[in-house]
Amino acid sequence: MKSVTIVSEDRVGLLADISYILGKSNVNIDGLSVDVLGGKAVIALEVKDPRKAQDILSRNGFSTAHPEAIVIKVSNDSMEKITEMLETEKISVTELSMLSSDRVDGIFALNVDKPRKAHKMLTPFILGRSPGHDLY
Repeated sequence: MKSVTIVSEDRVGLLADISYILGKSNVNIDGLSVDVLGGKAVIALEVKDPRKAQDILSRNGFSTAHPEAIVIKVSNDSMEKITEMLETEKISVTELSMLSSDRVDGIFALNVDKPRKAHKMLTPFILGRSPGHDLY
């Protein structure tokens, strides 16, 4: 499974709307993780075809992170440590975006030149994988 990440203003009925849109397009949600930071809902959906899900969601007005991005949740002051870890392993960050943050944590989307290696390194911080893990 691969994930597609949605970033939206948090509101009642958001998950119902997303589920309905994907369901009527025959896209099954196999896993789901939701985090709310800074008034934004960051939703990671596990689906078989993330590009199809992204296309459907985009056509219906939802903002999504690139399907190849690794979406992590870490304390706001930890990105320097994350990028140092990646540099040590000779993994280049090609794109980095902050999706949402509050006073303590941030949710970031990273694109890298060696995604499998980076994914393995960052697994404890990947949104929806292991909640409660922060980098100190």
